[in-house]
Amino acid sequence: MIKVSVMYPNKPGARFDHAYYRDKHMPLIKARMGDACLYYTVDKGIAGGAPGSPAPYVGMCHIFSSSMESFQAGFGPHAKEILGDIANYTDLTPEMQFSEVVVER
Repeated sequence: MIKVSVMYPNKPGARFDHAYYRDKHMPLIKARMGDACLYYTVDKGIAGGAPGSPAPYVGMCHIFSSSMESFQAGFGPHAKEILGDIANYTDLTPEMQFSEVVVER
């Protein structure tokens, strides 16, 4: 199984609509990807590692898929629509990471 993490850096003055991200953008991804998206999680940054420090990321999601090939087959045909929706909730540029899930509980 793989996990695709999409992380939005916490920058002063940036716009990020958590409600839109949670209620519209992520369900759009799941609807378009179908079974290629096994499930997803959404995080809202609340703090950094040091007391009183801001979260490094204002928000992020993690999309779980059975393989890279499955993710690409599910996301690829809808990439333009999904990426085009980003402007509806943020002006930040996301960072992405693909990981192999080695433990899941």
